Amino acid sequence: MMKRDQCLKILARGIGEDDIVVPVYQAAFEWMLIRPSDLNYVTTGAMGQASSHALGLALAFPGRRVLVIDGDGSLLMNLGALITCAEQNPPNLYHFLGNNGVYEANGSHPLPGAGKTDFCALARAAGFPAAHRFADLGDFEAGLPAVLQAPGPVFVDLHVKQGESYPQDYTQLHSAERRARFKQAVNLTAAARP
Repeated sequence: MMKRDQCLKILARGIGEDDIVVPVYQAAFEWMLIRPSDLNYVTTGAMGQASSHALGLALAFPGRRVLVIDGDGSLLMNLGALITCAEQNPPNLYHFLGNNGVYEANGSHPLPGAGKTDFCALARAAGFPAAHRFADLGDFEAGLPAVLQAPGPVFVDLHVKQGESYPQDYTQLHSAERRARFKQAVNLTAAARP
C-alpha cells in the first residue's frame, strides 16, 4: 500500500501548468501544499460531488486536462456520477481515487465494503473505457505517463494509506479569495488559447 502524499507528489510531476485539479478532503490539504496553483478547484464541503464538479469543468474546458483526486468514501456518496461521466465521455477527464477503506475526514470510520469493493470494476461497468489499479509506488510512477496520455475518461484506483501529517487550513479551503483566484486563472488561461 502506498502513502497518499507520496502518490500526490508523483502525480504533481506528471501534470501540466494548465491542468485543472479537483482535490477533496484530506487529499486537498496535501495537494495545496504539494502543488500550489490557482487552478486547484477545492470542493471540500461537497462530499460526493468532486467528480460532478470535475465533469462540469472538463466539459467547459475541453482543451485542458481535468483531474479529480477523490476519496473512496466521497465516491460512494455519489456512485451515479461514474455513469454520468462515462455517458458524457470527456476525453480530458482523469478520476484518481484514494482508496483507503475509511471515511478519513470524519474520524476514519470504516467504509461499508472496505477491502471488498472493486472500484475499477464499478468504473468499467459504468462505461469508463479505461480503469487502472495501483498499490505499489514504483508501479504507479512507471504507469502514470501512459495513464495521462490516454484519452479519458480514465479511472485510477490508488490503494493508499495516510502519509505525512499536513496542516488542515480550512480557511484556505473555504476562502472566497481562493475561489476568485481560480475563476480568474481559469478565465485567463482559457482566453489565452487560440
